[in-house]
Amino acid sequence: MTATASTVRAWGAHAADRPLEPLVITRRAPGAHDVVIDIAYCGICHSDIHQVRSEWAGTLYPCVPGHEIVGRVAAVGAQVTRHRVGDLVGVGCLVDSCRHCPECEAGLENYCDHPVYTYNGPTADPPGHTLGGYSQRIVVDERYVLRIRHPEAQLAAVAPLLCAGITTYSPLRHWGAGPGKTVGVVGIGGLGHMGLKLARALGAQVVAFTTSESKRQAALALGAHEVVVSRDAAAMAAQAKRFDLILDTVAAPHDLDALLACLKRDGQLVLVGAPATPHPSPNVFNLLLKRRGIHGSAIGGIPETQEMLDFCAAHGITADIERIRADQINEAYERMLQGDVKYRFVIDMATV
Repeated sequence: MTATASTVRAWGAHAADRPLEPLVITRRAPGAHDVVIDIAYCGICHSDIHQVRSEWAGTLYPCVPGHEIVGRVAAVGAQVTRHRVGDLVGVGCLVDSCRHCPECEAGLENYCDHPVYTYNGPTADPPGHTLGGYSQRIVVDERYVLRIRHPEAQLAAVAPLLCAGITTYSPLRHWGAGPGKTVGVVGIGGLGHMGLKLARALGAQVVAFTTSESKRQAALALGAHEVVVSRDAAAMAAQAKRFDLILDTVAAPHDLDALLACLKRDGQLVLVGAPATPHPSPNVFNLLLKRRGIHGSAIGGIPETQEMLDFCAAHGITADIERIRADQINEAYERMLQGDVKYRFVIDMATV
């Protein structure tokens, strides 16, 4: 492999108040442990919008988003052992970490105090921060590159598994979703639709919570055994002390007490949605009197992400997607903000 930097086409933004546009960016010269990936598809995550528009602090420009990356290995460094040229691979939210802390040593790089995210992270590469997957090619250390075992024809629909898939799989696995457990999934969107599919495949009794009766049939088709309309007070009351685990994917402030009341003794409410403002504080007695817990969960470590991809391949699980051209990214952002996607946009990088 010739160790030279290269320029590639990409889409990104130069400022928070400017639309995404075509760019030319530089990828570093690959080192001995690097994998060069020709990107086929990249999913659009709501985090991309938050970051590119500076709704999350610290955005560095130019900002090239994208952390749901799938493609084919184009070249490997001399000491790479995990991947070969021609392999189908993916890259998620992380491209590096400190590698030495207890979290990294446990394969929980997502909880490292010094993670390097796939975009807007610190790096010596130009322009001094990482540039993501809305691009033709990326260079990543082999430790942070995942194998994809799905058929190539499903590759576009695999892309969202690198964020939406692992974000829901990790808490379901950690808190024991499986046979004999009743699991609720709150929200039927990019995260929630994956939560329903995965909880069902893990063997749990799955109940979808939605504010809209119109989403009932969609939730059942995605894997829910039952659907509860959370605006129906009687329907919610009927769920009291029923659930072992509730996965809350909603990224807007809402009443957590209503969900806590649905948990059994020792039941767990896990938050994976990230609202811009805090949830109303729950009544502490809803926790104390039944030894219930509220937890958070963020993506997953590299080993668990690989486990998730393998599980999804074995069970035929992909995301429900709408494939778009690169010149439709700005339109896709606006549609996402309006909830007009079922359930994830994926960019065809051949159109960059």
